[in-house]
Amino acid sequence: MKTEILYGVHPVCEALAANRRHVFEICIDREKKSGRIAQLLSLAESRGIAPKTIGPDDFRTLAGSARHQGVVARVSPYPLSSVVDIMQSIQDGKRTPFLLMLDNILDPRNLGAIIRTALCVGIDGVILPKDRSATPTPSVSRASAGALEHINLARVTNLVNTIKHLKSAGLWIVGLQKDAGESIYAGDRTGPMAVVVGGEQKGIRPLIGKQCDFLVSIPQQGPVDSLNASVAAGVAMYELFRQRQNR
Repeated sequence: MKTEILYGVHPVCEALAANRRHVFEICIDREKKSGRIAQLLSLAESRGIAPKTIGPDDFRTLAGSARHQGVVARVSPYPLSSVVDIMQSIQDGKRTPFLLMLDNILDPRNLGAIIRTALCVGIDGVILPKDRSATPTPSVSRASAGALEHINLARVTNLVNTIKHLKSAGLWIVGLQKDAGESIYAGDRTGPMAVVVGGEQKGIRPLIGKQCDFLVSIPQQGPVDSLNASVAAGVAMYELFRQRQNR
């Protein structure tokens, strides 16, 4: 079976807690002693896994990164969902759909930060195109502080067709565009909704924008003309989350 290496305390802990991956092996630095390591050991024990201890020099080779925090795990690949799976889980839970679609998010750190916020606001699923997008790699799990391990994430071949499918299922599609005339803070966004966020350089593609029911912007002042993609996504998601909480 194909495997990958998760690294860092949070990603490994959250992979154990989420129980969505098969964990083949965990290695910890024999010189590391902390409360977080103790929590990880407890989670591993609950899964019947006995972590191995290795020396600090072995970690860089295993992790391929210096940001391993003395913890690595060999695990099964990230468990992708399908759009059908995501919609089914919403219908089973009788929730008002709240989805996030990402277009042109190429930086794994931005993707990780966005996923971390998405989990915090209760996003039901994140949808990425198979092309022009960062993928759910261990570095994304690390950047998300392990949130990736809990989120439902689908990769689709055609984002336009997916938008059409979601619209036919009764969702409104809101695209975030920096020069849109309507503010994200205007209007009622508490219905079944998918928010589309684009990358920093190009934003959402024109073809995607044409499929949106609404294009909205985040009001700004000052000399800088755009927000970091993960910050913009966070502002948009939290505004919709606020509206839903106050509904």
